[in-house]
Amino acid sequence: MSNLNEPKMTNIKINPDNLYKEESFTDLTYATIRRLTPVKIDGSPDESRQPLFTGMAQLMSPNGPIPVQCVIEDAKTLSEAADKLPDAIEKAVQGMIAEAREMERQEAPRIVLPGQ
Repeated sequence: MSNLNEPKMTNIKINPDNLYKEESFTDLTYATIRRLTPVKIDGSPDESRQPLFTGMAQLMSPNGPIPVQCVIEDAKTLSEAADKLPDAIEKAVQGMIAEAREMERQEAPRIVLPGQ
């Protein structure tokens, strides 16, 4: 039983004006699309907001699978999200590569090799 006098370790608060119902769709081979449908606090659809779509895929590398997640921008339907998923995944992968190169560039001057 917790002591009521102890400080709280978390300060989680749900924003009732920003709730979404989550649904997943997969082709069981390459990717998953997640649709986030806006809802009101009572669970009814919130028609004043558009659904959001995200994509997930795994790319194989020599070190194993690499998970890739992305936002599928400007998709209003599941069909549009499916059409836009390949480009959204490509954009996310290019961003990951650019970020890795930047991290490598920043770390390179800090590497000290013997004999230098």
